[in-house]
Amino acid sequence: MEFQNIKKVNQGKFITRYDVTYKTIEDTEKVYEMISRNPEITEFKDLADHPVDSVVLIMHDRTGEKILINKEFRMPCGGFVYNFPAGLIDPGEDYMQSAKRELWEETGLQIVEVKDVLYDSFSAIGFSNEKNVCVVGVADGEFSPSTSAVEEIEAKWYTKEEVRELLKDNYFAARTQAYVYLWSRS
Repeated sequence: MEFQNIKKVNQGKFITRYDVTYKTIEDTEKVYEMISRNPEITEFKDLADHPVDSVVLIMHDRTGEKILINKEFRMPCGGFVYNFPAGLIDPGEDYMQSAKRELWEETGLQIVEVKDVLYDSFSAIGFSNEKNVCVVGVADGEFSPSTSAVEEIEAKWYTKEEVRELLKDNYFAARTQAYVYLWSRS
């Protein structure tokens, strides 16, 4: 693969659409359509060399017997999808401030213990360079509705048995599906 150039196609409020032109190993020119949270990509290195955009929260209850999953309406999917609490890092926040804020906004819960912070990952490698950090830990408190009027979220603790039932016929975000599948089988 030989990078040729990158061209901004459209600037939206939250994402920017780009065409990335490159040559394949067979010396064929290809144009790859992508979106990014970064509105100023000009070089190949900018695709991966940028701060994390968002946080993902993998939270268990104090017993470790339940996992927190949101059932959230997602417009691009045309319905409800099961997903971990997650959200964009606001300007001036570090990832931990964002993690605490997002968890509280979406669920009403508080982080009581951080067990691990996973290295940067990409949300949707087929069309975006959005980068996230996953915070793994323990949450507690009382559930409350999302503080956002534009989000429809139902947060709930699930046992391994309940997760196995959900996995049979419900839509999931891929990262959530993979993690809860393995967790429910452990």
